[in-house]
Amino acid sequence: MKRPRLYGPGELAALFNVSRQRVLQITRRPGFPEPLARLIGTTVWDADEVDEWARRHRPPRPPAEDDE
Repeated sequence: MKRPRLYGPGELAALFNVSRQRVLQITRRPGFPEPLARLIGTTVWDADEVDEWARRHRPPRPPAEDDE
């Protein structure tokens, strides 16, 4: 059986280039994929479902520029 790719809040923050607080707001939006599991320490989502949702709902954001 193939194991699903998973995203937790940290992976979502990196994917969307937002803070973890903003991740909470995004994941509570109607239409965001339901989590696969809510564990004591975290919540996890199916990465393929989230990637598909992001393609339809989130415009790409440019990466933060490093100050040199």
